[in-house]
Amino acid sequence: MQAYLDCRRNKRSSRSALAFELNLERNLMQLHSELVNRTYQPGASICFVVTYPKPREVWAADFRDRIVHHLLYNQIGPRIERSFIADSCACIPGRGTLYAAERLEAKVRSQTQNWSRPAHYLKCDLANFFVSIDKRILAQQLQARIPESEWQALALQILWHDPREHYQLRSSPRLLNRVPQHKRLNSQPAHRGLPIGNLSSQFFANVYLDALDRFIKHRLRAKHYIRYVDDFVLLHESPQQLNAWLVEIEAFLPERLGVRLNPAKTILQPVERGIDFVGQVIKPWHRTTRRRTVDNALRRIASVPSAALRETANSYFGLLTQASHSHTDRLRLAKALLLRGKAVNAGITKTYKGAA
Repeated sequence: MQAYLDCRRNKRSSRSALAFELNLERNLMQLHSELVNRTYQPGASICFVVTYPKPREVWAADFRDRIVHHLLYNQIGPRIERSFIADSCACIPGRGTLYAAERLEAKVRSQTQNWSRPAHYLKCDLANFFVSIDKRILAQQLQARIPESEWQALALQILWHDPREHYQLRSSPRLLNRVPQHKRLNSQPAHRGLPIGNLSSQFFANVYLDALDRFIKHRLRAKHYIRYVDDFVLLHESPQQLNAWLVEIEAFLPERLGVRLNPAKTILQPVERGIDFVGQVIKPWHRTTRRRTVDNALRRIASVPSAALRETANSYFGLLTQASHSHTDRLRLAKALLLRGKAVNAGITKTYKGAA
């Protein structure tokens, strides 16, 4: 029941959720019986394409299967996450984008002694991360971390389930063709790739990259390091040291995890130029929202239908207020809302239902 309640947040109006709730108690009891008897089998997934910030596939499990994902996470997730380093962020309660941005800012201040000394940063991104994950390696990691046989078996069943065998395509083939072949799950062998869009995939990804976190912190002994999903940053006063670490990381990733860095997104620069991380740019004495994000917000506010305007605007206000210096950006957003007849509060942090 708790897994069901967790699952239905923001998903209650979906078709599969409404169908499940028509006979809620019966369906929950049936699902419980299948799990106890080990006769549970995942159902069909839905595949669709999102275009922002770039075209990518999303594989959404059936509502019934998402309840099972939440059940598994509720049982084993918090215990395993307590073993992660404090600098592992994303898809962990209390460790979202604001946590990551503030923690990186604190690390920069420590490395530079409050911006009084020069330092450099190395920013890396894993190439095609989710579709490159080797399930064979991940299965070994899960077996080592889950001692209970029933939960281990369920975790492995979810891991090895291939959504490509039974799914519905909810986007046009033309839109699907906009996703590059090397980023599509359908282009990978059976032992590679996790479906983007499921709680289980997000949790499994953190388990997978815990090996990278431990390698950097314990083998390389990098004092200032932080990771958000597949993006990570290392800090040091010496660019030569960062380059040496980069060579070791490039050797470790394909050998131990079967993934590689994206060379186009590997950056080594002085920190005073600004570190673009989790949608914010960290510069001396302030954090601002990435310019592209602000520009996209303004375009969205100008074009979104009136029925969705307040919800969209308040979502962007919440995003912008995470930056320490956001007044100018929020003011631009407020002016765009005033042009569409919406009222904005005095603190420039939200809009209202009524017209201005």
